[in-house]
Amino acid sequence: MPLWLSALLLTFALTVLPALARAETVLVMVEEEGCAWCARWNKEIGPIYAKTPEGRAAPLRREMIGAPPEDIAFDRGLHFTPTFVLVRDGAELGRIEGYPGEDFFWGLLGQLMEQSGVALPAETNEGETG
Repeated sequence: MPLWLSALLLTFALTVLPALARAETVLVMVEEEGCAWCARWNKEIGPIYAKTPEGRAAPLRREMIGAPPEDIAFDRGLHFTPTFVLVRDGAELGRIEGYPGEDFFWGLLGQLMEQSGVALPAETNEGETG
């Protein structure tokens, strides 16, 4: 095999294959128009979620309760808003029904991620000065 072809195959194996093997994990927020608890979550957590280790490990995806997405296999029906469903590769790992407030939300989400084997990325200290 020519050396250039070996190098090309090695580059492909080291860069493309790991990305393909990585599972897609998301946190699906099921909400509805006029939901006061959804609005509270949007105010308290929404602006910071993507910046947290949890948000980087499971980016937020929003869905409306009346129109469940076809690409996710939910374990059971969606009846409450907000409902937060942790999903990996289209399969439900677990859920939080309702929004119990900021402090409880982070604890419940942390437990759910840990039980589901979702690893959190290391925290960064963006914006800090020494």
